[in-house]
Order: sequence, then C-alpha cells, then structure tokens
Amino acid sequence: MSAERSTGAGTLIESRGIEIVPESERTARPRDLFWPWFAANVSVFGMSYGSFLLGFGISLWQATVVAIIGIVVSFALCGLIAIAGKRGSAPTMVLSRAAFGVQGQKIPGIVSWLTSIGWETSLTITAVLATTTVLHRLGWVGESGDVAVNIIATILVAALIVGASVLGYHTIMRLQSVLTWLTGAFTVLFLILTFSSIHWDKAFSHPDGTLAQTIGALVMVMTGFGLGWINIAADWSRYQKRTASDTQIVAWNTIGGSVAPIVLVFFGLLLAGSDDKLGAAVAADPIGALASLLPDWALFPFLIVAILTLVSGAVLGIYSSGLTLLSLGIRIPRPAAAAVDGVILTIGTIVVVFFAQNFLGPFQSFLITLGVPMAAWAGILIADILRRRKDYDEAALFDPNGRYGAWDVLSIATLVVASIIGWGFVINGFADAAPWNNWQGYFLGLIGGKDGDWAYANLGVFFALVLGFVVTWFARAGRIRRQEQA
Repeated sequence: MSAERSTGAGTLIESRGIEIVPESERTARPRDLFWPWFAANVSVFGMSYGSFLLGFGISLWQATVVAIIGIVVSFALCGLIAIAGKRGSAPTMVLSRAAFGVQGQKIPGIVSWLTSIGWETSLTITAVLATTTVLHRLGWVGESGDVAVNIIATILVAALIVGASVLGYHTIMRLQSVLTWLTGAFTVLFLILTFSSIHWDKAFSHPDGTLAQTIGALVMVMTGFGLGWINIAADWSRYQKRTASDTQIVAWNTIGGSVAPIVLVFFGLLLAGSDDKLGAAVAADPIGALASLLPDWALFPFLIVAILTLVSGAVLGIYSSGLTLLSLGIRIPRPAAAAVDGVILTIGTIVVVFFAQNFLGPFQSFLITLGVPMAAWAGILIADILRRRKDYDEAALFDPNGRYGAWDVLSIATLVVASIIGWGFVINGFADAAPWNNWQGYFLGLIGGKDGDWAYANLGVFFALVLGFVVTWFARAGRIRRQEQA
C-alpha cells in the first residue's frame, strides 16, 4: 500500500485510510492531543462510576484513591501507545504489526475492532436511554411513546456519530475543541445545581472494603477509562511532528484523559454515597438517573449536552474502528468503513435498548472479558515501543516479506497464553444479566474459589497486562534489535 496516496486533506472528507501520513501533513503539536481526550471523557457518564465503585463495597476514600490511580495510570498507558503514532505516522493497529507481524496483527486486530464497536454501542445506548428518561420527566412523551422515542433517538444519535466519523480526523479535532468548552461549561453547571443533593455524613459513612474489593474496583476503573481507549491511542498522534517530545505526548494524553474523569467520578461518589436509591437507578440508566437531580428548566439543556459528550466519545471509537477494519484487509474507502461500523452500532443499540433488561451487567461483563486480551496486547505493544530506538520502517508495515515479517509467533503465543491465564482469574459478576459469559474464572480455585475474597478482584486483567509486558521486554529484545538493524 503506497504511503504517498492522496489523502484529500484539503477536502471536507478525509480520504486517507491506514496509509502513512506524509511529512508535509505532520503538523500537530503534543498539546493538540488534549482536546480529543478531554472532550471524549468530560461526559457526565463519568459520574456514574461513583455508583459502580461503591457497588464493590468500598468506602468513599478508598474509591477516591482507586479512581485517581486507575484513571491516571490507564491514560498514561494510552500515552505510551501514542508514542508509536508519532514514530510511525500510522494507525495503532498498523503500528502493532511491528510486534505481531503484518498478518499476525489481525488476531488482536479483531479483538480491538470488537472492543471499539462495543464502546461505541454502549455510549449510544446510554444516550438513547437518557433521552427517553429526560423526555418522560419533561412530560413530552408518555409510556406508550417509549418505542417511537427510542427509535428516533437511536437514529439521530447514530447519525451524529457516523456523520462526524465519516468526515474524518481534521473535522473531529475541530469538533472536539468546540465540544470541550461547551460540555465542560455545562458540566460545571450540573455540579453546582446538584451540590445540594450531597449529604456529607452519609457519603463518608460507608465502611472500608477489603483489599480484594479495592483491587476489583481499581481494575474496573482502568478498563472503563484508559484501557478502554488504549487500542486507538496512536490514531490521534499519527499527525504529530517527528520532532515532538515523547514525554509531552504521554503527558498531554494523560492530562486530557484524566482531568475531567477524576473530578466527575469523585462528585459521582458523593452523590451515590448520599442516596442509595440513586446508586441503584444508575445501574439501569446512568444519565437518566443523574438527570433526576436537576430542576425541570435544566433538563433539556442537560440532555443535549449529555448526548453531545457521549457522541464525542463514540466518534473517536467509530473513526478508529473503521481504521481497524481496514487494517484487517477490508478494501473499502475509510468513510465507507465508518459507515459499516455505524450500521453495526445502530443494530447493537436497538437490540440492547429494546431487549436487554439491565445495562450495567452486560456492560461490565463486556469490559472485563475483552479487557483481558486488550490488556495482554497493550503490555506486548508497550514493551515493544519502549524497546525500540528508531522510527518504524513504513514500507515494512505493509509488506509481509519485510523486516517485521508476516507472523510473530512469540507475540501471538504470548497474547494467547496471557489471555487464557487472565480469563481464568476473572469472573462474570453478572451471571443473570450476561449468562453467555459464565465460562470464566477457571483458575480461581488457586486463590480461594469463585466465592472467595479475590473472586471479584478481576486480577486476570493485571496478570495479562504484566505478563504481556514482561515476556515481550525480555524475550523479544533481540528480535527488536535485529529488526532495527535490518
């Protein structure tokens, strides 16, 4: 695939797919990375994690520490992946070919595509559920109007997401910079309007949880925030100048992704800790439950901004999932790939909104299951990136006979083994809501069984991440040196 293919950078729609970005178009600066990551993570949905964390049975101070550590560390890992984008000027799943081989990369690529599709769909579902709840509260629709409202909301939200994704990188970057100010301002207003709902004594009265419960909450935060984005991190740094500082790229990724969620999760902890009923309602409809705290005059503006923040995050996902689809060998234009994923997103949203009985169960179950192989892949790629001292051989990323080869058996085996081990140490805590996922946890007998204290800590995500990193750091060091000397 030619790295010199025309990109249509001066046109409304970005036509570049997974090709290398030419030197003349690498004009972005590290601080530009703040906008997409902040806009995608300033959503009031972040406050829902306050309820999710307290659901692990930990105290407010434990949940606060867990949130800060989990959010910062997970987005810092995204920043490390973003370094590859600067060095190779290609999408994440193309750069990953250096570690897995040009053909071997399709294995984690499929998992990455499923992860992105799942995130996009979950964000769209949240927006649709919020629309129905808020419109009911306003009295604009009755119970009999649920089906029609949900269908219309699904179509409109999906259209916004797909439309922005089809337009491409430059439009998305401009859009995110605008949304950052708009959504940030209204989020501050939401905090002010709901501050009186906090009951400090009750919020701080929750007893401390065990170490296992705390680690379980930490894993959820990491998979729900940074690790949920890690497979697309280099997609947004591939337009960076080659002279950009690696440290600044990591820093701006981390700052942009972390600042808003830390504040929002902490506020969500205070709200959920003050009202047990609110915490339960968040499980069924996160945004709608939070809207119940607002006065009527603020509901419609809240709905609009909530939808825009969710759309902002979904746009990043669907843009990148389209690139991942192309990296798997699907030969269609990039805008068409985004449209294909848009159709899948719409179908998935309809299935969940109209047939799922609970949102939180399938969502968390999905996060942990795909989080294991994604954590293993991230560990492998981060070690590979940190071991390299030179920029990528751009032509070899598209040539199975090049220095990166067609298949890297060691990386693929590491991914498979780390995933198998990881799945053995996680458990589906939502057996009724997601019975299709009850096959995991087969190694938990080694640490107390499926009813033991560590059963819900989801240590498998950590094990997969660390194992992937350590094996790659030591076992592939020589191979990486030879690749760079070829």
